[in-house]
Amino acid sequence: MSNTPTHSSNICSQRVTFIQSLGAILFLTFAVGALANAETLPELSQNTHYHGIAFNRAGSAELLLATHHGIFAVDKDGKATRVSPIHDYMGFSVDPSDPLSYYGSGHPSEGGNSGVLRTRDGGATWSMIAEGAGGPVDFHQMDVSLADPATIFGDYGQLQVSRDGGLSWAVTGDLPVKTIKIAGSSVLASRLFAAGENGLFVSEDFGQSWSVAGFEGLVVSTVRSVKEASIFVFVLGQGLMQSNENDLGQWKLLSNGFGESIPLHLAVDADEPMRLALTTHDNKIFQSENGGLDWQLLGK
Repeated sequence: MSNTPTHSSNICSQRVTFIQSLGAILFLTFAVGALANAETLPELSQNTHYHGIAFNRAGSAELLLATHHGIFAVDKDGKATRVSPIHDYMGFSVDPSDPLSYYGSGHPSEGGNSGVLRTRDGGATWSMIAEGAGGPVDFHQMDVSLADPATIFGDYGQLQVSRDGGLSWAVTGDLPVKTIKIAGSSVLASRLFAAGENGLFVSEDFGQSWSVAGFEGLVVSTVRSVKEASIFVFVLGQGLMQSNENDLGQWKLLSNGFGESIPLHLAVDADEPMRLALTTHDNKIFQSENGGLDWQLLGK
């Protein structure tokens, strides 16, 4: 399938809905004391917002959710339990080199910015490993490179890059206008993708320069690269698509079965790559067992 934009009749209305919903997510705040451990996903979704998702790589939980109020472990029945201190994790990313290690950023419960955080015990305890350039930073987007886990990208007004596992950071340039999601490459440490309201963009030089990678003029709400150069995007008006990051001229449509929900964060099981999970702008979680062709709502 070519990546030439295809304009369906509802793209404009979807774009308006998405932008309005994104604005609500970015500016919504909650009283820290209002949220206790939630027993079900519907309960959790009414009290916080999801800012990241990952397959749990150690322990019995199915998924880990990064939220305004901490990290929650979600089991196969859709029950969620907070496993971290109360903290607003605006940025969240898996460390591919260690199944118990994750990076985060955001706001502590007492206010301010947290800088760059890391956990080495699956999310139970976190420590600040760096303030970031001009910090303490509040990365609303961050990602660890699959090609080189020592390379980490973060968005704090401008793009910042660490080449030493998050200990030191440097500003490399600006992200494309209205970027929504960033994703490091599984092939090259210097390659970074940016999905946003104007399409999909790619940088080959750690974010110093950018070029259009596809879907110009369309809203691309998420992007995720996985092993063996595979890359996923969700395009409003078209659906969830997959390609090879070394040949972005051809895209395969996988599914558009999310109704009015718009995918924002996508996770792929590193051990079983046909298993996918995603969160949407309206706090739903969908799972797929066949590479993204079919999806089931978790915790109905």
